[in-house]
Amino acid sequence: MSERPGRPIVADFAPTGDALTEYDRAHFGTYLRMLDAAKAQAAWTQVVKIVLDIDPTLEPERAKRAYETHLARARWIAAHGYREILQTGDP
Repeated sequence: MSERPGRPIVADFAPTGDALTEYDRAHFGTYLRMLDAAKAQAAWTQVVKIVLDIDPTLEPERAKRAYETHLARARWIAAHGYREILQTGDP
């Protein structure tokens, strides 16, 4: 996991499954930033540096894995998980 002052710690793998987790709720902003970066076609190496605070030069496998799993989770939330947020009113 990465230490990020003032921001939640990023795990090497984002959660999977069909329900929002506490990790998802804590990283809602991270997921939004991941989606924005993907829409802007930002280089994944820049996204992991800026959004996930992982250096892809020092940890290329970890960086790529974290990027892929967090982006996949962000896309799942945008497509399906948002329903739970709407029901509870709490990201």
